[in-house]
Order: sequence, then C-alpha cells, then structure tokens
Amino acid sequence: MRLHVGCAMWSHPSWQGRFLAPRLPSHERLRAYAGWCNAVEGNTTFYATPARSAVGSWAEQTSPDFRFVVKFPRLITHERRLTDVDDAVRAFLNAIEPLGPRAHALWIQLPGSFTPSDVPVLARFLRRLPGSYRYAVEVRHTAFFTDPRSARLLEGVLTAVAAEWIPFDTTAFFQRPPTSDAEREAWARKPRVPLRTRALTDQPIVRYLGRDDTAHTIAGWQPWVDIVTGWLREGRSPTMFIHTPDNTDAPMLARRFHDAVRARLPELRPLPQPVVVEPLTLF
Repeated sequence: MRLHVGCAMWSHPSWQGRFLAPRLPSHERLRAYAGWCNAVEGNTTFYATPARSAVGSWAEQTSPDFRFVVKFPRLITHERRLTDVDDAVRAFLNAIEPLGPRAHALWIQLPGSFTPSDVPVLARFLRRLPGSYRYAVEVRHTAFFTDPRSARLLEGVLTAVAAEWIPFDTTAFFQRPPTSDAEREAWARKPRVPLRTRALTDQPIVRYLGRDDTAHTIAGWQPWVDIVTGWLREGRSPTMFIHTPDNTDAPMLARRFHDAVRARLPELRPLPQPVVVEPLTLF
C-alpha cells in the first residue's frame, strides 16, 4: 500500500537551509527533495522539452519508485492544441525516456479555452500516443464540471484509453480574499472550477491548492484525507500534490498530508527520512 505525495517543484529559494542543504548545487537538489517527498510535478517540461541528458540526471537522483508526473510541452497542448504535433510528441517522448518507471504519468494540461466541443481532438490525440505510458488530463473549462453531459463525454474518452482526469482543487484557496502578494498573484492566475473527487483509474492524481496560512491549508484538505484513505482501502495507488501560493512550506505540508492518511492506515508504507539540514557555520 503506497501513497505518493509531492510538490509543484523540487527546488525553491526558500527551501535552501530548511529542506535542502544551504548552497546545494542545482544538480543535487532533486536528490535532497526525494528525501522529503516521493513524487513531483514535472512542470518545467511545459515550457520546453528538456535535454535527454538532463532527464538522465533526474533518474540518477531518484529511486525507481519515485514518481514524476510530467507535463506535455505547451507547444503541443496550448499553441498547437493537440493538432499536427507528431514530431513534437516524438521529441518529448525521446527526451523523457531515461526516467523509465519513474514516469508515472504524462500530464496533458489543457487551457481554459479547450471546451467540450474540442473533446474529439483530444480523443484522436490520445489514440495516437504509445501505450507504454500512462496519461492524465487536466481540463479547466467550467462546462466539464457543471454540465453532466460534458463530464460523461470526457470521462468516456479517458476511460477508453485508461487515462486519468486530474482535478485541481482550488476551493479552499478561493474561500476568502488574498492576504499576501503570493496569494494575490495566485488569485488572478489559478482556475476556479467546482470540486471533482471521482477517480477513473487505479492510480488517481490530485492537485490541491491551499493558502499561505498552514492551518487553513490543512483544514481545506480534510475531505481529501477521507477520499485518499478510501482509495487506498479500495486498492488504488493515489498521488497527491500539495501547493500553496508561496510554496514555502510545501515539502513539510506534503509530509503532513501523508501523516494524516497514515494515521488512518498504519500499514501504509512510510515516506523516506529526509537528510537533516545542518545550519551554516562561520568557519
């Protein structure tokens, strides 16, 4: 029985000296992060297909059971909207091949302008992808959450290829106005869609956005503790990503979520023990 938890990145300036050793070289930060969490969102691949050698370094820094949920480049999903992208897809798949079993799912995040009328395009795209990977789709158009016919249409397309629907739960974040610069930025950028808690596969993936206030973040994820516990009891293997607007405490919060579920299921495999960060000395 395994629950994977993680963050939106494996390195953040505020983590230096707290979760990661001070002045840790960039090529060692993923290894240190993997002592705190056993999964990570591969958001950097959205901006450009990485070099294969860089991906090889990611694999070398993590164990085979570490999970990457790797985002397709925006060239494929946003600029070309899943059309005429065969060469770009081949280049992306070649680049991430060194991850091997660590590539838990390839993440197709679609823009808010992707509507139910575009679902046939997604269906054709998914059918052309190799079956050697798992796929997960994130949609942001409100019709997929408020119109049952649209939801069933998307679920049918995803189920046909054993793909998952990734919910991005921002409901706790939008419960009250922002109180910091990071929250104000997130307020303008993050999607406001109704809560979705239905899993389509045996390996559901959830993205949760809390607040910079830890207590509010923890209070907001309580329903997910129940849902994830239920999934584990059903034999599913979920992955939970914890976000906050500033992400300052994200690794600690991800571990606290895992602890909350493990309090319900003591047989759940524990997370790795992080390396203790030694404070900087004068000499």
